[in-house]
Amino acid sequence: MGTGRLEAFSDGVFAIAITLLILTVDLSHAGSGRLAERLLQLWPSYVAYGVSFLTIGIMWANHHDLFRQIGRTDRTLVLLNLMLLMLIAFIPFPTRVVAEFARSGDERRAAALLYGITLTTTAIFFLALWLYASFRGRLLHERADPRTVSGITRSYLPGAPTYGLATLLAFVSPITSLVMFGAIAVFYALSSSLFGRTGDQPTTV
Repeated sequence: MGTGRLEAFSDGVFAIAITLLILTVDLSHAGSGRLAERLLQLWPSYVAYGVSFLTIGIMWANHHDLFRQIGRTDRTLVLLNLMLLMLIAFIPFPTRVVAEFARSGDERRAAALLYGITLTTTAIFFLALWLYASFRGRLLHERADPRTVSGITRSYLPGAPTYGLATLLAFVSPITSLVMFGAIAVFYALSSSLFGRTGDQPTTV
């Protein structure tokens, strides 16, 4: 069958997930004092919101680019896509946990691990979905460019190991781990911007 319904459903899940991120910014998590001081105390929430917004946004853009090459679906692809969407819909939760506990020395490591495991697993399912669809052109358009297909594969491969490395860093330095997640999001955002200007293959998560 075609991909229209699957893409429309996926777009809806992406939209809901990225909207729910705003719940990360909650004034009740700030301490007491003047409003200006309480707003400044929420800086971990602002950072967590921005990093996850960029991450989900890039995932949505790459999901769109991926399905430009896929011409049809089957039940296995639908199930892989559902698993991917389940993880994307889950991202607001670890984002909120990081926002609440990033400044807590005792809990920071657990928050970073939860966030990292979520993003690493998401990247694994992203790659699995693409490899299943592209293997021997199983579900690709007849007009799919082999060079573009191989380029997408090469760009997807570093995603899970990169997130996995950032996750493992939490055992050594949770702060470094969280900073690396932010750097990854910025890197992917800049890569996608470059793709939009040059027409090269995008870097993916």
